[in-house]
Amino acid sequence: MFRRTFWFTTGVAAGVWATTKVNRKLKQLTPEHLAVAAANKALEAGGRLKDRAVDFALEVRDNMARREAELGDALGLNAPVDRELPAPRHYAVIENRSRPPYAEGLTYKTYPYNRNEDH
Repeated sequence: MFRRTFWFTTGVAAGVWATTKVNRKLKQLTPEHLAVAAANKALEAGGRLKDRAVDFALEVRDNMARREAELGDALGLNAPVDRELPAPRHYAVIENRSRPPYAEGLTYKTYPYNRNEDH
């Protein structure tokens, strides 16, 4: 009698365990649960991607600043600035002979037909 009770109890326990396991798996396969799981996975992946992008951007910014400093040193842009103003430039004056000088009172030559006067 004890044997039968043991195996009956073992069978009931196995049945309850299997039923619970199957119900959990079925609940995980419902469309609502799948949508929630997919959204959670997407949020986790987005967070990891954002962290990596921020790290990458900071690394690029640091390397850019370091390279700009190297180029500034190589080109002499980081050298101390001389506060003295440069000498003024002198420009050569070129006389424009295509236009009559106004100082002498000459005017432009007028032509008999000017299309602007027809209006």
